[in-house]
Amino acid sequence: MTQTSEDVTWLTQEAYTKLKDELAYLSGPAREEVTQKIAAAREEGDLRENGGYHAAKEEQGKQELRIRQLTQLLEKAKVGEAPAASGVVAPGMVVTIAFDGDEDDTMSFLLASREYASSDIETYSPQSPLGTGVNGKKVGEDAQYELPNGKLASVKVLTAEPYNG
Repeated sequence: MTQTSEDVTWLTQEAYTKLKDELAYLSGPAREEVTQKIAAAREEGDLRENGGYHAAKEEQGKQELRIRQLTQLLEKAKVGEAPAASGVVAPGMVVTIAFDGDEDDTMSFLLASREYASSDIETYSPQSPLGTGVNGKKVGEDAQYELPNGKLASVKVLTAEPYNG
């Protein structure tokens, strides 16, 4: 099976290990904990009005969803280093843009999957409208992307540096 670059999520070794550890915890000890909570709540009687039971079932549902998300992400993940400083926007880079070419109206963000980054920096997916617009652009080039209302927005790429998070 071949994977296109859009199917692959590039992760650092550190991010990959962190996500594998989270998956192992959720699939093992955390799953057992929520199962015990559900069993204990069942013993309290009538399930229709049992808040503890419903809360535990909701927690279980969220946990199972996260397990599926992590499993899918890790199946498509490729471990690698951040891209080299080439001046071209690519996933794994911190990008600074100017809106409508106005260098006083700027924004910096990481172009990557949210799992790749820390909470220290705003992250945009390469598949997002902004990510698609700037991906592959060189520093100094203009890019356009579609806003939710259907209009086009223009930005100028000011910097593109590898993320060192």
